[in-house]
Amino acid sequence: MVWLRRFLLLLVVLVAGLSLWKRDEILRLRSTVTLFDEGRIVENFSHMGEIFHSVPIPVRGTVTPLPDGAQMRLPDDWEAWLDRRKVTGIVVLDEGRVVHESYHRGTGPADQRISWSMAKSYVSALVGISLERGEIASLDDPVVTYVPALAGGAYDGATVRDVLTMSSGVEFDEDYMDFWSDINQMGRVLALGRSMDAFAAALDRTYAEPGVEWHYVSIDTHVLAMVLRGATGRTLPDLLGERLLTPLGAHGSPHYLADGYGVAFALGGLNLTVRDYARLGEMFRNDGYFDGRQIVPADWVATSTAPRAKTRPGAWQYGYQWWIAEDAPEGEFMARGIYGQYIYVNRQAGIVVAMTAADRGFRDPEAEPDAIAMLRRIATRLED
Repeated sequence: MVWLRRFLLLLVVLVAGLSLWKRDEILRLRSTVTLFDEGRIVENFSHMGEIFHSVPIPVRGTVTPLPDGAQMRLPDDWEAWLDRRKVTGIVVLDEGRVVHESYHRGTGPADQRISWSMAKSYVSALVGISLERGEIASLDDPVVTYVPALAGGAYDGATVRDVLTMSSGVEFDEDYMDFWSDINQMGRVLALGRSMDAFAAALDRTYAEPGVEWHYVSIDTHVLAMVLRGATGRTLPDLLGERLLTPLGAHGSPHYLADGYGVAFALGGLNLTVRDYARLGEMFRNDGYFDGRQIVPADWVATSTAPRAKTRPGAWQYGYQWWIAEDAPEGEFMARGIYGQYIYVNRQAGIVVAMTAADRGFRDPEAEPDAIAMLRRIATRLED
């Protein structure tokens, strides 16, 4: 029986050693499972860089102040709406002036809030800049021109334009409620410190020829980031810091979530303050111009925020990583993220609204119409 005791002791030591060796991965995986729990979600969304791998976005210079304007008169049901949509922060700009700013559920102006899919619109802006600089020769270039590692996989044959419009034809299940969906498998890749590039390159199934049919596929945005890296020879955080956040006067310590190789989680891992999200909207409202400087080409702003994808009649329309509601008035477009994140732009009214939230009911049929209706009410009230 001595040998059995020694064997069991050795087994305990091995298990304990393995647990210590994989401790960070186990903790990140557990955090992924509980990320959206009711008692954790607000705090988690302000501290994503402490839960997952992250990389800083270098910004230089000073914060660009946003001037104050006359404070807007709030709708009578404002507080009830904030509660329904679990809003954590909201900044309203009228012709570039802050007419409302408030933070809720224990958050504050310095919090770096997770963007989720609002990050896609930042990647689009970088593509427009890179195109103007000649680093990307044409939107009709195959993505494998810039990312040879994708040759032979599902993205072989897709163009830069195809992935910009979410028309790559790549088969990808975006169901957040299905543990085995592609989007949740991708989340586990991130949590376990594996490679997002390898994940994208391993995709080998398509449902349609590239450019034929629109289907929202978040991994398309990661491929766009791979194109940017291949075209410029630089990392996404470096590009974003130099070409967007520094000229926009970003605040604090912006960062991206990243995989275990330090590659930015381009499709949803951006962490900025609510004011910083408002700055992007204000720059796009002004045709790419902000604080005395043309940051994004004006023609790219116009092109990317107009319907470009072959979406279904009566459904949301899609530009180059920007959303346009089917009933949108001229000059209305937005960036959207799960759990209630919005950058809303209404050019005619001169209004930009940046909003972060922790809305666990964001998939309910009434949730998004409720959010959009209030954003439009804000624009209408201020326009009047």
